[in-house]
Amino acid sequence: MSAPGWLQIGFTLLAIFLLSIPAGRYMARVVMGQRTPFDRFFDPIDNAIYFLIGRNVVSQAMNWKVYTLHMLATNMAMTLIIFAIFLFQDHLPLNPLGFHGMEAFQAFNEAISFITNTNWQSYSGETTLSNFSQMGAITFPMFTSSATGFVVAMAWIRAFTVTDGGADLGNFYRDFIRFITRVLIPVCFIVALVFIAQGSVQTLDASVTAHTLQGADQTIIVGPVASQGAIELFGTNGGGFYNVNAAHPFQNPTPLTNIILMVLMAVLPAGIVVSFGEMIGNRRQAGVLYGIMGALVVLFLLVCVIPEQSGTPILSHAGLESAASSGQPGGNMEGKEVRFGISGSALFADITTAFTTGAVNSAHDSYTPLPGITMLGQMMLQCVFGGKGVGFLNALVFGLIAVFVAGLMVGRTPEFLGKRIEKQEIILVSLTLLIHPLVILSPTAWSMIAPYALSSLGNNGVHGFSEVLYAFASGAADNGSAFAGLNSNTAWFNLALGVVIFIGRYPPIIFLMGVAGSVAQKPTTPPTTSTLRTDTLRFGVFWLATILIVGALTFFPALVLGPIAEFFAMKAGLTF
Repeated sequence: MSAPGWLQIGFTLLAIFLLSIPAGRYMARVVMGQRTPFDRFFDPIDNAIYFLIGRNVVSQAMNWKVYTLHMLATNMAMTLIIFAIFLFQDHLPLNPLGFHGMEAFQAFNEAISFITNTNWQSYSGETTLSNFSQMGAITFPMFTSSATGFVVAMAWIRAFTVTDGGADLGNFYRDFIRFITRVLIPVCFIVALVFIAQGSVQTLDASVTAHTLQGADQTIIVGPVASQGAIELFGTNGGGFYNVNAAHPFQNPTPLTNIILMVLMAVLPAGIVVSFGEMIGNRRQAGVLYGIMGALVVLFLLVCVIPEQSGTPILSHAGLESAASSGQPGGNMEGKEVRFGISGSALFADITTAFTTGAVNSAHDSYTPLPGITMLGQMMLQCVFGGKGVGFLNALVFGLIAVFVAGLMVGRTPEFLGKRIEKQEIILVSLTLLIHPLVILSPTAWSMIAPYALSSLGNNGVHGFSEVLYAFASGAADNGSAFAGLNSNTAWFNLALGVVIFIGRYPPIIFLMGVAGSVAQKPTTPPTTSTLRTDTLRFGVFWLATILIVGALTFFPALVLGPIAEFFAMKAGLTF
């Protein structure tokens, strides 16, 4: 790879690291109710929203059950609203192109997808949704789904710091509103202006007519693209206004915006780890977790970028030049946007699956097998930083398992942050961990034998299997990207993916909030010489090994049937 390519990768990762620290500390102050420099401006906005919700509701202390119940009820109410907008789009305003309402199965799929921060799209946005739907059913839940994942993580952290037995893990509505008004909206407003200055589109017009050099007229769809693109990436959502997402010049117009998009999708998930350290008063513990996640990002990044730059051996054997030179970029440029090249595309693909955003600036289906393993692996682990809040909690799930196993191995009481980890917590953590492979592997297996599922495959053989595996992994991981050779707009895939997305999102949250309620009731044990410390480099290595080993044992057989088989087939000169 060229020096500019490595420089771009290094600069992007450095920017994410440097911005995540002040972002994490600011978010900690917001969620802990501490003073911030912006309170004079935001307090009246927050208070007005609290008045509309009801001051009695937003002032009450919530234990884990009440907090979770209000979160679920709010999410389900918003899901019904989004479903209705999709279904009755043709009867709603701001629909100058006269788009019809969605079919019921597809509307169900998309409503579940966007309320859960998954943003899986079985449609082309610019030819399916009106401007009203884009704003009311797409952009709106991008804010609320992001906030949901964040506040659940914050309530979970409080369980390790409270001294009231878990009677007050915070108030869902206050956490929810403060994160939206004090973090998401201000940043997205500024970023949208930057995107517009760079050439992104922002209008309520439906289309413009361009006169081509050949003398023909071309209709170009436009709309509120910049405002949606800002929260799409900053909220780790991923659903784009256009079908080609961040490869479209109206959505991602320049190499500068390409870097901004990558930094945006990573800064909050990385910042939450910093917030964690501030809230528990132990930056060293947060540093260990940040190091684990950062090491995974770099490891998977190298596996994604280097093989893609090496290209396809079959083409090299055919006499085609695959090495980068002054006349060509080399490597595998299939499915890539020329403006970004291999390094900018592969880096984007790695970050969007590491932070489970789902936005794309290239065709993931066109990557060589090893990068495909990288994308799948990061979504299967779901804690290579992962999505905002959810990825952090999944990393802690592996951490609790590591604590329990390490404690048994060395004969010490398993403790994490001064709280004993016992049978009840391990049962709930194990249920959380098992749901993810269950909702990925089971529907994948069924889809490979059901005729109504097989008819959707764009490719036969092992790559067809990889496409299906990727779809369900993407849905379960709240990601939303796809190997696009699969036609997912069918009754089976709309229904199956909707169910997978729902089960992959809410039951794990419920189980983890149950863990929070359990540990909150326990006294905090001061550390002694017999305490197994979890904020050391040694335990960090064990934590990392737990993630890799458990993930490998869970998903390795499925990867063998898909991208690993593709890799050896490619090396043998086979096509499929």
